[in-house]
Amino acid sequence: MGAGINTNQIAEETLKEIKNQTRQVVQELFEKAKLKEGQILVVGCSSSEIASSRIGSFSSQEIGEAVYQVVAEECRQNGIYLAAQCCEHLNRALILEEEAAKLYGYEPVNVVPQLKAGGSFATAAYTGMASPVAVEWIDAHAGIDIGDTLIGMHLRQVAVPVRISTKEIGGAHVVCARVKPKFIGGIRAHYDESKL
Repeated sequence: MGAGINTNQIAEETLKEIKNQTRQVVQELFEKAKLKEGQILVVGCSSSEIASSRIGSFSSQEIGEAVYQVVAEECRQNGIYLAAQCCEHLNRALILEEEAAKLYGYEPVNVVPQLKAGGSFATAAYTGMASPVAVEWIDAHAGIDIGDTLIGMHLRQVAVPVRISTKEIGGAHVVCARVKPKFIGGIRAHYDESKL
């Protein structure tokens, strides 16, 4: 493999812990964000950061696949579309099911993510999805940023943080977000409390 790729085998116990932490993050976000069936979750994931290395410096196929398996399973069980964000070498393009791209009107582009051009998580998504396509942008309903991958450009307005108890996956910092409708009107306006 090339420079910046982790070819070391990851200990089974480490992968198990990564999967457990990932499941906790996704389940807690789903509970708090109140996503509806058919909505989109964008996930950016640095396997290097999970392995306690600098982002982009130590991509691990095993870690990317472990995180993808858990996130994809939780999304399937909840009827949520997963959008896997690629790294900046692919301009943070996204991998999602063709069905989701058609439903939301996202135009597919031609690129296949790799470990050092897209990242391990997006590569796992591309090989794991039934009919994957790449798109350049989306407006997701919620997001998980694992390792400071900057998913904000792919969230709808207005994005707000979701505070979760699991703050890290491996060595990677985790931040979650959801979106909510904009407030409009003035001092006489009333708002739907269930949408806050």
